Amino acid sequence: MDAPVTLRPLFDPADFRIPAGVAHVCAGGEPPFLLRHDAALRQYAIDKSSGMPGRTAMEAQVERARAGIARMWGADAGEIGFVSSVADGISMVAESIAWRPGDNVVVDTHEYPSVVAPFALQRRPPIGVRVARGNAPDRLVSLVDARTRVIGVSHVSYLTGERFDLDALRRLADSVGALLVVDFTQVAGWLPFQASVADFGFSACYKWLLGMTGVAAAYWNRQRQPDWSPTTAGWHSILPAARPDYTAPLGVLPDALRFTRGNPAHGPVYVLAEALDYLAQYDREALRRHVSALTADLLARLAAVGIPSTTPMDPDRHGANVCLDSSRAQDITDALYERGIYAWNGHGRVRFSFHGYNAAGDVDRIMDALRDLWRP
Repeated sequence: MDAPVTLRPLFDPADFRIPAGVAHVCAGGEPPFLLRHDAALRQYAIDKSSGMPGRTAMEAQVERARAGIARMWGADAGEIGFVSSVADGISMVAESIAWRPGDNVVVDTHEYPSVVAPFALQRRPPIGVRVARGNAPDRLVSLVDARTRVIGVSHVSYLTGERFDLDALRRLADSVGALLVVDFTQVAGWLPFQASVADFGFSACYKWLLGMTGVAAAYWNRQRQPDWSPTTAGWHSILPAARPDYTAPLGVLPDALRFTRGNPAHGPVYVLAEALDYLAQYDREALRRHVSALTADLLARLAAVGIPSTTPMDPDRHGANVCLDSSRAQDITDALYERGIYAWNGHGRVRFSFHGYNAAGDVDRIMDALRDLWRP
């Protein structure tokens, strides 16, 4: 049983750009920026302006960030690369598959577009996209068959806050020889997990990882997929040579930097490396308990006053998002903002997302406001 909800935040809110008097509960959209990122961006500017030694310093930051992600995800640094976005990374996986007519991928109806679109838009040949509906935990099972090549899933849904059982999906994928491709965006940074459950995993870095847009982490499970190679490359992802010989076959890098076709987004990488060092100061299990307790507290209090949430009450089936469907979602989000509560809207739902800088008082403020503002 997790500990009762703490009255105090786990992180010091003064470490962040949180305006005075604000309950910042939109980590699933845009969390506040760490103040220490000012120095990280300044150092990037200095290094960028320092000629070739500066480039060496920039590449050292790439390795620092790779090591930080690897520690957090239970992976080797060589299994971590960088892409510009989750959609970019999943597109590289989709392009690398030797599709056959009749192949299919299986996704959930509430899946994030970046997981679905790279497969749905394949044209050589077109492939089937099978969409699971409803809310049963095992709803993907009946759609998987011998022609399923990929199960694509977000560990936690951006839309409903549901957390999927990746161990069960791993067994399902293995039963037909399919790839399990996972978007870890909605858990990376607060929920401990082992990336090795996936064949390929990706995460945006501007949410609970406390980074910024422009770079996303990519994971390649080299034990499960030792022969994987992308079908597109760039100067950064091919084997180095004194001068290229384009009459000979091009080889790609032996590790997950084969995902990184051109320069990594060095500025965002500096910020990410700093954010990972910040997060590493805190016990991962303590952070999970903190965030889970706040989420469970809000879900219970919503249920007590009859406000429905699409987020499962079961603590094993929800993440750090609490989602409320409403035709007035934008009006409610705007009114919350006027009251100093930074929530998130999109797709007709209000979403509250907790991180280490939140505490029980933020749940109090949400409930006080919703008693006045809630309309389905």
